[in-house]
Amino acid sequence: MQIDKLRGEQLDRFFDAILTLKNREECYQFFDDVATMNEIKSLSQRLKVAQMLREGKTYNAIDQETKASTATISRVRRCLKYGSDGYNLVLGRLEEKDQSTDE
Repeated sequence: MQIDKLRGEQLDRFFDAILTLKNREECYQFFDDVATMNEIKSLSQRLKVAQMLREGKTYNAIDQETKASTATISRVRRCLKYGSDGYNLVLGRLEEKDQSTDE
């Protein structure tokens, strides 16, 4: 599995640090310190691309809304189809959360 190539003590510690964050404001504080604005925007853009691909949107529609390159869209698409299922896990949970707050 692809995940194994990522594993390591340093990355485990980083993920443990993320898991200690309690709310969105703490996420803003931490990520403002740990990453550049472009890195953060790139990660959030990929999540939006994944969401739109799951919704069946076309590359053109995704490009227009997110300004993501076709290379980024293709990479995210490959991850959705052949990756570690991380996008689907997170997007599924976000959908559940959105549905529960709508009720």
